[in-house]
Amino acid sequence: MSSEVTELIAALHSGTMTLDQVTQRFRERSWPRTQTTREPQTYLELAAAAQRDPEPDVPGSFDDVVAAYDRGDLTRAEYRTLAEAAAESMREEDLRKRQAD
Repeated sequence: MSSEVTELIAALHSGTMTLDQVTQRFRERSWPRTQTTREPQTYLELAAAAQRDPEPDVPGSFDDVVAAYDRGDLTRAEYRTLAEAAAESMREEDLRKRQAD
């Protein structure tokens, strides 16, 4: 499934966009958050969590970046650069949300 994130990574991979251009877009975009569940607190909760299927990837989220890295579409340096840009965007969004509350 295609998303803005996968398209940006494909453009980086094909050379039609530079790492700086993709990084800037990562800083500017809003990132959908994946649902996280509470960390298991006991051995029984840990065992139950191990039996559950992982949550499905969320298109357009950072899951797409991780998948691209896992496929070898991004180098470690590219991944780190894009991860930091996405984290900056998420921190800014969280700060705006807290200020609005």
